[in-house]
Amino acid sequence: MTETTRIRDALIAAARDAATRAYAPYSGFHVGAALLLKNGDVVTGANVENASYGLTLCAETAAVAKIANEGWIGELAAVAIIGGRPDGDALIGSDPVNPCGRCRQVLNEAAERSQTDILVHCASGDGTAVMTYRLSDLLPAAFGPKDLGLIGD
Repeated sequence: MTETTRIRDALIAAARDAATRAYAPYSGFHVGAALLLKNGDVVTGANVENASYGLTLCAETAAVAKIANEGWIGELAAVAIIGGRPDGDALIGSDPVNPCGRCRQVLNEAAERSQTDILVHCASGDGTAVMTYRLSDLLPAAFGPKDLGLIGD
């Protein structure tokens, strides 16, 4: 097993654990995200639904808010996302879960601050499928801090 695969699998496991703490009474769909920081630490988040659906927080947004609140917004190195319907201790779902458009933009903010084109590992709930992308492939021509002159090229 390569180091990249080991790191990917550990991030997916952390995201799976985070998904167990999702608050999803309306959709029943649990999502977990795990952010790898440059120092090797992992910070997680889970989706938090709201009766006013527009106020729902995605797992990725919850995790990025955590690193921003700790002053680590410029330390993002990679992310893993997993989601599915809970079935006991397992998640059901065979298709990889990709970040929504809003989360791609939120991840881009942290990635630009980190000056890293991060890897985004997207896993299926049952763990049988994983797709890995560069954030720039998921959000080409992204608008971010660099466009405001806040980060050099």
